[in-house]
Order: sequence, then structure tokens, then C-alpha cells
Amino acid sequence: MQPTHVLVPLDGSPLSEAALAHALSVFDCPVTVLNVVTPIDASMSESGVIERDDREAEAREYADEVIDEAEQRATEYDKPIETVVEEGDPAETIVDYADEHDVDQVVMGGHGGDASDLTKRLLGTVATAVVREAPVTVTVVR
Repeated sequence: MQPTHVLVPLDGSPLSEAALAHALSVFDCPVTVLNVVTPIDASMSESGVIERDDREAEAREYADEVIDEAEQRATEYDKPIETVVEEGDPAETIVDYADEHDVDQVVMGGHGGDASDLTKRLLGTVATAVVREAPVTVTVVR
């Protein structure tokens, strides 16, 4: 059975980009691209707050870049996409979004790239949590 609404969580990694390409090439239904910005903990010092503001601005800027690239990719497939940026825990946000927005399939990358980059390594953990918790079918692209 073909899905009627596909969610593709994107973090900018090559496998998440492959997941978007897969969704755009396989499914003929609305596709929503979701980028999750993880909240940054602040220390109590003034310099920590300033640093936090800088890091949050960088994270938002990176999210905008990821979304822009997704929109460009969608034009290559001549398919429209909806784009969303949310803040929160990645796995929880993905699962909650799927549950609350009539998504019936999630397509995501299995893990990030270089094992030396902690953020990318964690995507494997995110994918595992989404597969375990999502209320819908999850396709993991490798």
C-alpha cells in the first residue's frame, strides 16, 4: 500500500540526503522534510550565554541550509515538498511530528557519516529510536 504522506528527517548527512532522494523517486504523495534543531544547554556564566546565542544562531543557519538544499533536490525531481524546522530531541520530535501530522511513512538515513563526528554518529541512535517508537512504517536508507 502506497503512503499518502511521507516524512523525511534531514540532518544534512549524505544518508539523510539519500533518504530524501529515495522518497522523491519512489513515492507519489506529499513529502515533508523535517530538520530538528537540538536545544543547546547553557552554562550559568555570561560568556556561556553569549556562546550559546552564537551556537543557536549557527544551528538555525545550518537548518536553513539543509532546508534550502532539500528544496533544490525536490526541484530536480519536479516534486513539491513541505519543509519544517522544529526544536527538540531529534527522535522524539520525529515521532511526535509523524503522529500529529497524518504521516504514514517515515524515510530516514540509517546513520550519519564519519564516525569521528559525534553528531553524525548519533543518527544511528535516532534511527533506532524512531523505528522503535514511530506509530507508522519507517524505511531506513543505507
